[in-house]
Amino acid sequence: MAEYPAPIPQIFDRALIRARQRRAARLGTATVLLDRVAEDFAERLGAVLRRFDLAVDLGTPGAAIGNALARLDSVGTIIRATTVFDDGPRGEKVNLLAADEEALPFRDASLDLVVSALALQFVNDLPGALVQIRRALKPDGLFLAALIGGESLNELRQAFAAAESEIEGGVSPRVAPFVDVRALGDLLARAGFALPVTDSDRYTLRYATPFDLMHDLRRMGATNALFARRRVPLRRATLMRMAEIYHERFADADGRVRATFEIVWLSGWAPHPDQQQPLKPGSAQARLADALGTREISAGEKSGP
Repeated sequence: MAEYPAPIPQIFDRALIRARQRRAARLGTATVLLDRVAEDFAERLGAVLRRFDLAVDLGTPGAAIGNALARLDSVGTIIRATTVFDDGPRGEKVNLLAADEEALPFRDASLDLVVSALALQFVNDLPGALVQIRRALKPDGLFLAALIGGESLNELRQAFAAAESEIEGGVSPRVAPFVDVRALGDLLARAGFALPVTDSDRYTLRYATPFDLMHDLRRMGATNALFARRRVPLRRATLMRMAEIYHERFADADGRVRATFEIVWLSGWAPHPDQQQPLKPGSAQARLADALGTREISAGEKSGP
């Protein structure tokens, strides 16, 4: 009997995500977080001493990343691959292409650079998307992405959970299960990337009220799109109690509330024979103990007092 691959779990309602991103574009995308990420993108790419003739900005909402790439002399033609056509950059250097992060239209070994900001955390099949990106890159092509990480919006999670438990006697999923930085390095390696690197940054944004934070999330297209979300309207009593708890636990002395965002960075290169390779085990020509000026202790020997 033929074996078929297991179906991909549908955690996110992708159609709803696209609808909310279009709404965010009409409202005017909130850019404070994207602007900070765009600065880091420019800095990280500026440290890479090579030229990328053809780059793809994959799924990034808004114009911040496209504008940052367009200002770099090391980047040539840029394709913004997106399902939301907003007022982002376009013209001689930047072109628009309708494309979904889960079904890339690029032929194998055709791209020099793929970047993505605050988009891939909403992909149902992240391992599959990474494989497609790696295949689309030319040998020694670079992938660089920023995703919203698992420590993001902890304040909002806690406030909602406490309010729902108190008012409604239970808790429903309201904030997405974002990716964990420790798992991403393994995903990059499994997708076939060479020299995979992951790290994370934390940003703390401050708002006058929790409702201002929720308004910004709506303008980011990042409100609840889980398939497992509760399908009934949020009760006003629960919402107001959430705001009270948020202020009680996470307000600064001036009354403004904090919202934490963890940004997980990942990068990897499409394999190429000229890339640096790790040494084979046992091939070292010098001992670490000699370099440290200490005595090596074997596995069966006990250290002295």
